[in-house]
Amino acid sequence: MEKIKKGDIVGRISYGKDILFIVEKIIKTSNNNTYAILKGLNIRIKADSPIEDLELIGKDKIIENERIFQERYEKRIKRREPKNILSREREIIYTGKILHLDGDRRYSEKSDRYYKKLGLNAIVRNIAENKQALVVNNLLKRYKPDILIVTGHDGMIRKGTKFNDIYNYRNSRYFIETVLAARKSNATNKDLVIFAGACQSYYEGIMIAGANFASSPERILIDFLDPLIVAEKVATTDERNYITIFDIESELRDGKKGIDGIGAFGKKKKMTIL
Repeated sequence: MEKIKKGDIVGRISYGKDILFIVEKIIKTSNNNTYAILKGLNIRIKADSPIEDLELIGKDKIIENERIFQERYEKRIKRREPKNILSREREIIYTGKILHLDGDRRYSEKSDRYYKKLGLNAIVRNIAENKQALVVNNLLKRYKPDILIVTGHDGMIRKGTKFNDIYNYRNSRYFIETVLAARKSNATNKDLVIFAGACQSYYEGIMIAGANFASSPERILIDFLDPLIVAEKVATTDERNYITIFDIESELRDGKKGIDGIGAFGKKKKMTIL
């Protein structure tokens, strides 16, 4: 069997190779067993696996997986790209300013391209999940966003049990710490809209910390695009309109099962020049 190393794309044999992962690192335990720490190729999940349960994925399957993802990504952008409409009136439209912290470098780059394609005012920073709470205050002061997106990779260590144990989640405690820090930093700005979480995240804990939207109520996988869709919807909805999950769920991978929340007012401001 070919040796698996950091950066390889693999599938878990015991799960039927249903999800493609990138090997983040290889570790050895005290009893000399070898494990790989994995992150989803196109899904925001983190996991670990015995090295012997992993199989390298062939180039053709990787290309096909990327093709399907890219088609969905481009289709979303094409459907949402702003269109120029001629009118007797000229409008100046200010969409909400987005600050997006993402623990995955590859996703950060794709998110930045997505926002730019849609003409949204967004700053994207690739910051590891366990560092996000340390930097969020300074970034909020520097950029003064209307919307904060805090995401990356997550996952339950033991699925189907200990739903309220923060230590049964790989990165949820960092998302919670970041939301708490953001709310404390912006104590005078009650209008900051926050989404936080990734795959299988501790939804209730993140919401209690002060998020408007979070994942994942049903502890399921969420799509790479889901946090971006929430950000886009809030940024482009008129400030007089209140957005609930019912306004967004049809556009998300698994609707309210993956993301839910208390909602928020939109952040779009419009000025008409006659």
